[in-house]
Amino acid sequence: MKVAVIFGGMSTEHDVSIASGTSVIRNLDKEKYDIYPIYIDKNGDWYKYTKKAEELEPLKVGEKLKHVEKIENIINYLKQVDVIFPVLHGLYGEDGTIQGLFELIKKPYVGCKTLSSSLAMDKAYAKMIFEKAKIKQTKHIFIKKIKNNYILIKKDLTEKMMDIDKIGLYIAQKINFPMFIKPSNSGSSVGIKKAKTLKELKDAIINAEKYDRKIIIEEGISGREIECAVLGNEDVLATCVGEILPSDEFYSYEAKYENKKSKTIIPANMDKSLQDKIKKIAVKAFKAIDGRGLSRVDFFLKENGEILLNEINTMPGFTEISMYSKLWNEEGLSYSVLLDKLINLAIEK
Repeated sequence: MKVAVIFGGMSTEHDVSIASGTSVIRNLDKEKYDIYPIYIDKNGDWYKYTKKAEELEPLKVGEKLKHVEKIENIINYLKQVDVIFPVLHGLYGEDGTIQGLFELIKKPYVGCKTLSSSLAMDKAYAKMIFEKAKIKQTKHIFIKKIKNNYILIKKDLTEKMMDIDKIGLYIAQKINFPMFIKPSNSGSSVGIKKAKTLKELKDAIINAEKYDRKIIIEEGISGREIECAVLGNEDVLATCVGEILPSDEFYSYEAKYENKKSKTIIPANMDKSLQDKIKKIAVKAFKAIDGRGLSRVDFFLKENGEILLNEINTMPGFTEISMYSKLWNEEGLSYSVLLDKLINLAIEK
């Protein structure tokens, strides 16, 4: 079977995607698959790997790919393969954009379809779906940056224009400090800031607008960071849950990829009934966005036992030491077998 593995991309998670993609290529069964490694650079140009796939060494976050040659006709190149594995994180890869291309050329691909990918990527609209599904979440406010002003998006989706000072005061009246300010479309915690004061809040909003004109402000939660992996199309399975122990105040980009002191605990230390509740909500959230294939679902667990959904990632980090693959390994599913299952789900979908 001819499998194209695509990695890199134009998002802020380009380097993470290279690490994920090369890891997938190294672990695909070479006796089952004829692998076509495809690298997309930060400008959106597509390249093929000129050496044999088995010669491609797994790269770490930040390492660059060598031995590539530009693909002149992307559509024709993709049409020769049987299935596509887009190991792309963030904008233009995890947001439904490239999934739409695969749909147009009628090629099966690993992961969520166009709608569910775009929904999950956009935190603001994902939260609306989860509210409809009656899944508990952190208290939050949704704003948009328009030219030199901000628009407050109310619960009924009506809008109110404000400047940075007024929007800051409004948020501070509605949500308790500390709070987290996030670009609506971003991943790997890129662009996220923690604010403990009104000035920090306004500075964090200005920072977030560099990444997206839509911004989410969430109330900070004192609790544990919990993650669960799901797998399937119609019959969806969930793993045990894992816990993140970040080295920083929160699980920032640096804490995830640069600080070795961040730890993951698998399985998390909690009783079975609580784990079962989290697993059930993870599957519900996945189905709420009409998910297919895979996702990692992230939660906060408050000290009083309350479970709050944080977000859902339709193409989570995919190295051998990433939480998604480690959770399935804990369930007895090796990395290579997990890749087989994902490809089979893509063809079934």
